[in-house]
Amino acid sequence: MNITKIELRRLQVPLITPFKTALRTVNAVHDIIVLIHTDSGHIGYGGAAATVVITGDSHGAIIAAIESVIAPQLIGQSIYAFNQLLQRLHSSLVHNTSAKAAVEIALYDLWAQAHQQPLYRMLGGGAHSGQLETDVTISVDSIDKMLADSEHALARGYRTLKIKIGTNLHDDIARVTAIAEHVAGRASLRLDVNQGWTAKQTVYAMQQLERAGVELELVEQPVPAHDIAGMKFITERVLTPVMADESAFGPREVLTLLQQGAADIINIKLMKTGGLSKALWIADLCALYGVECMIGCMLESSVSVAAAAHLAAAKSHVITKVDLDSPSLASTQPVLGGCLFEAASIQLNQTPGLGISAIPSLQPL
Repeated sequence: MNITKIELRRLQVPLITPFKTALRTVNAVHDIIVLIHTDSGHIGYGGAAATVVITGDSHGAIIAAIESVIAPQLIGQSIYAFNQLLQRLHSSLVHNTSAKAAVEIALYDLWAQAHQQPLYRMLGGGAHSGQLETDVTISVDSIDKMLADSEHALARGYRTLKIKIGTNLHDDIARVTAIAEHVAGRASLRLDVNQGWTAKQTVYAMQQLERAGVELELVEQPVPAHDIAGMKFITERVLTPVMADESAFGPREVLTLLQQGAADIINIKLMKTGGLSKALWIADLCALYGVECMIGCMLESSVSVAAAAHLAAAKSHVITKVDLDSPSLASTQPVLGGCLFEAASIQLNQTPGLGISAIPSLQPL
């Protein structure tokens, strides 16, 4: 099974409601989709989202990196020389993690197809049921709107809400308190500050919430990504578990966080790690240190999110939390075959690879 061609296409899917964080507002999922063709007729699918404020990758940068640099390194190579393919991919250029992730997901899809197994089984998750449950994001907004969105999420069957805040400290405390009172006994809460607070503000806010009896599963990335000292300062002073997201891009950053005790949980995202291979390293590192992980995603289509779901199933002993709601936020499901995303429920495919048979709505670049 040799690689003969690498194609790029666009996929755009409107969201049911706008996605709002402290960093951005988005109205549609807009991915670059990678199709890796082989001489056996198999096609591997991958995808990447542009998140300029997080990874620095724009659509233009993703396209240029794949077409000009990565593709020439892979065309003509055998999928069975898998480790060498991954080495070629990651040594072809530095950074560009979203572009690398899109291509690597497609390679893993082909690798699993070549062995006639669903991807999660090829990653060692053969005993897993193939079912996952995700939380859902409640975008930052007025309290009334966030309460209404929370109620709608509960009605759809979600049992865990991820609350986006980080715009104004005192307004944020009021938002979280109101939502906690509204959903008490009906849902668990996770807090995502999106780098919106300082370390001292975080300690103040979390101690206020803890004294008020607000129970949170975690508080995610409250301070800027580079502020590891701030993360450690918070982790040592609050009871609520602190999760690193933007501070934890790849294995090196995660190792620093683990060695310094600067986070209680690590959020793995394929767009940060450059794909599955380094995400697997992170999961194993965290298991070694006894630190649990969350599997997360950017605002991505079900192509790349499916790969993240397969990873979560394979490493469920350390990836204990799932935040893969992006496909369920979209107004339609454009992918035929593959994982089934229905509100909080994710059902992994039992067909080879990612199980994708076609994506009819793909557009040319």
